[in-house]
Amino acid sequence: MEINELAALLRQNGVVGAGGAGFPAYAKLDARAQTVILNCAECEPLLKLHRQLLQRHTDEILSAFKLIVDTLGAKEGIVGIKKAYKKTVAALQEALPRYAGIRLGLLDEVYPAGDEVVLIYEVTGKTVRPGGLPIECGVCVFNTETCYNLFRALQGEPVTDKLVSVVAEVAHPATLRLPLGTSVEEAVRLAGGATVEDPVYLVGGPMMGEIRPGSAPVTKTTNAVLVLPREHFLVERRQAAAGILLKRAAASCCQCTMCTELCPRHLLGHPIRPHLFMRAATCKDVQDPSVFVDTLFCSSCGLCELYSCFQGLSPRTLITEYKNKLRAAGVKPPQAQAAPADPARPLRKVPLKRLLARLDLVRYDVPAPLSEQRAAVKTVRIPTRQHIGAPAVPCVRAGDAVVRGQRIADPAEGLSVAVHASVTGRVRSVTAREIVIDATGEEQ
Repeated sequence: MEINELAALLRQNGVVGAGGAGFPAYAKLDARAQTVILNCAECEPLLKLHRQLLQRHTDEILSAFKLIVDTLGAKEGIVGIKKAYKKTVAALQEALPRYAGIRLGLLDEVYPAGDEVVLIYEVTGKTVRPGGLPIECGVCVFNTETCYNLFRALQGEPVTDKLVSVVAEVAHPATLRLPLGTSVEEAVRLAGGATVEDPVYLVGGPMMGEIRPGSAPVTKTTNAVLVLPREHFLVERRQAAAGILLKRAAASCCQCTMCTELCPRHLLGHPIRPHLFMRAATCKDVQDPSVFVDTLFCSSCGLCELYSCFQGLSPRTLITEYKNKLRAAGVKPPQAQAAPADPARPLRKVPLKRLLARLDLVRYDVPAPLSEQRAAVKTVRIPTRQHIGAPAVPCVRAGDAVVRGQRIADPAEGLSVAVHASVTGRVRSVTAREIVIDATGEEQ
């Protein structure tokens, strides 16, 4: 298959990164790639869907991954996966002899092993420059579910649903296959309902996820819904006001440097120094502007505030405030090259078990079985923008009858992908931001 042919297939079937920012998969295809990586590191604690999916659909995912490798003319494909996922690793070892040029890249059970920059270094030894793209060092990275969605697209099935781990304070923790646009509270109901009276929904994972209302829709990048009691440590941290956090930092930051010493990007030579930022921000010291501008290199992994800081301060939250203001002002990351990786890096990796304990999540680390049966829902609210780039352009009107898999929004000019109906039903309303469909239950 030619690159442009594969790109068109991905774009028209709405395939994007199934996690993170949702980068359109077609835009990653580049003939400069010498190495293609399948990311099954399952970065966030408590998430289980990628390892479950790869174990159950090993050949389907590897065949799609192999197609990408061959189409790009890359020298090798690497499956990045943690050693701890023993059943999935065993399934891969049995299947890989059938896929020439693809090998395993085994990872330690640490956080954030799935961060693209960290993953590339671990399995290739290459360092992505600060603010740069993986393709600059000849690498492309694709998510496990993204490759599965490519396999389905090859069978004529566009992206209409998402695997989501619904865990923590629910009656039956599970990984569910949900139609896109399903509400978070409906996802929780399908997992048996919340087991606390006043639940808070942390969508995306405990480290980098965000608190969302129950009405928020499941999108192509929704990997998890954590149901937590309102008094949980993670909820209290996320609800704190930035102004209060800054005052606490001014009163308590002792410049121990732990936030910097355990920063995954800093350990790979990127010029991000959270402790210097905390000192400059709290003292309103602008003598060295680079301390603030270098916050643009932060990956927002959250280790600095949820693991490293003995004072319970919030470097990540404050850095995010500054990053957003810099971007709004049109400031872009400066050109920079990475310094050599810190020799102490192997000793500063954060074990997942320690992180779970620090986050008070150990009691929630239980099986969440994968259910492949598509959940039946009554109404879906499908955003036209579920990816980086321009939102798709609606091509249906209120009152139209649609079937699951039918295109309901066309790719916009520039970086964009199509959006498809996730249920069979009738369009209730259409705006530039979302399309609401009431399901009839008549799948075709």
